[in-house]
Amino acid sequence: MTVLRIVVLIALALVLALPAGRGDAAASDRVPFVACASDGQAGPRPGPKDSGHAPAVAPSLAGKLAYYASADLSVLAPRGWHCIGLYGSNGATLVVTPEAHQAADVLKPNFHLTGPAVELSLSLGSTSGRFEVAQVAARLFPSQRAFVQRIIAEGIEPASDFPFGPYPADKLTRRSNTDVEFQTPAHANGMGTASFLAKNASPISGVAIMTARGDLVVVDVRTPPGSSDVTASVVAQTRAASSSL
Repeated sequence: MTVLRIVVLIALALVLALPAGRGDAAASDRVPFVACASDGQAGPRPGPKDSGHAPAVAPSLAGKLAYYASADLSVLAPRGWHCIGLYGSNGATLVVTPEAHQAADVLKPNFHLTGPAVELSLSLGSTSGRFEVAQVAARLFPSQRAFVQRIIAEGIEPASDFPFGPYPADKLTRRSNTDVEFQTPAHANGMGTASFLAKNASPISGVAIMTARGDLVVVDVRTPPGSSDVTASVVAQTRAASSSL
């Protein structure tokens, strides 16, 4: 299955999914669409055109959120931010931040986001993305231990790259064997910092979901203080989207 096909499914699911408890259209508003340029193996790609299918959210959140979409991924994030996408054979990533970044910035060694950010990633379990899938599975999904062991047995990456068990500081909420919400506390390393987000004085929240096809969807969210409703909406929409994969 191609990255593009997976993204189409994610976008369709986001269109249809509403935050929990606000299921009727009369109690929801659509958020604005923001096109995100991206860069990767085949070179730069422009952002997609607005299809008019931005997801609907509760009216109390509509003024706070926008729908950011690259050619490969789509995610809710705070309104007025900037976005950039990356893609390759392993999957795709979409980064949304208050400040603007170019792909060349994000691809620099040791690039980190030290402030608020939303990062959505899709790792493909049937390609080179399987290593990222296995690393997260070792941390969060005990039911996938056999898969992790198969990846280790390939001998391409050392077994030490796949530590089993959660990060010590992380707070986990297990929704299913393959759906885990996490919060990495302030000033701590964890799932939240296994991304472009560097630790700082604010926690990082998110969710990691392994799909029925063996792919991995992860969203990392660090919003300004007082934005817990925005964080919860981003996580909920990511979960709703992944359920169709």
